[in-house]
Amino acid sequence: MRAVVQRVQWAEVTVDEQVTGQISKGYLVLLASSDQDTEEDLKYMVEKTIHLRIFEDAEGKMNLSIKDVGGSILVVSQFTLYGDARKGRRPSFIKAGRPEKAEPLYHQYISMLREYNVPVETGIFGAQMAVKLLNDGPVTILLDSTKVF
Repeated sequence: MRAVVQRVQWAEVTVDEQVTGQISKGYLVLLASSDQDTEEDLKYMVEKTIHLRIFEDAEGKMNLSIKDVGGSILVVSQFTLYGDARKGRRPSFIKAGRPEKAEPLYHQYISMLREYNVPVETGIFGAQMAVKLLNDGPVTILLDSTKVF
């Protein structure tokens, strides 16, 4: 699984001009999976997301997690995180998970985050979405369950 985690002051996602998810202080998580992802990949990504310390403490150091600051998470599916643009001019998405496998993982990720009593809002899997955000910092972290970065 792959994720782009952006620390935000606020974020929202709309589908057909209707807001489907909206948060104030927290994370905007763009999430993708591959067909090779397992339950272990899912658990790794949830743990990383919840325990990632990218909020500043009283000394200005990134030392606080989403739970520490009482933040929220907006999760948006984004298969293009598996786009490979190393060859040619058009990215290949061959490593992106097929919807029948990716959608259940997306919903499991959301459910597992909620088990930590963190407010979680979402987009709609597979929909054409518009995402608005105010990146805080800016702070943007890349996560990959295979630990390639």
